[in-house]
Amino acid sequence: MDLRKFIRDVPDFPKKGIIFKDITPLLLNGQAFRFAVKEMLRPYDGERIDKILAVEARGFIFGAPMAYERGCGLIIARKKGKLPWKTVQASYSLEYGEASVEIHQDSIGKGDRILIVDDLIATGGTARALASLVEAQGGKVVGFSFLVELTFLKGREALGNYRVETIIKY
Repeated sequence: MDLRKFIRDVPDFPKKGIIFKDITPLLLNGQAFRFAVKEMLRPYDGERIDKILAVEARGFIFGAPMAYERGCGLIIARKKGKLPWKTVQASYSLEYGEASVEIHQDSIGKGDRILIVDDLIATGGTARALASLVEAQGGKVVGFSFLVELTFLKGREALGNYRVETIIKY
């Protein structure tokens, strides 16, 4: 199935000069959504994955059914101050400043094998911050799974030697 036909370009969103890759048409099509979830998991068939770490907010959309399909735990990563329990955080650079992402401090056990999931990889800053959180808690990053990769922003390079799997490349 060609998932590109379910991704809509939205020019000048969220600001002028940006072409936003809108996944909502894919989510509206049950067959395309199901296919995307299966394809995001497929490269990790045969790998032990203890938990999937999904990133707020669109990462939740893919991470939850992926964890369900694999029968593993789901860790949610949110912006600073949004989780109700004790957290650990990592900061990363944005084009216009800095941001932080958090997980609950008891989300990852020593030796847990974690697959990190989001809808899109751009510069890789958020993904790199999440990998540092996993490793700081004693977990191992099995890899990353993204629906969309914006290759011109070189996010894959920012992730160094981590395994990065994507379905659609622009």
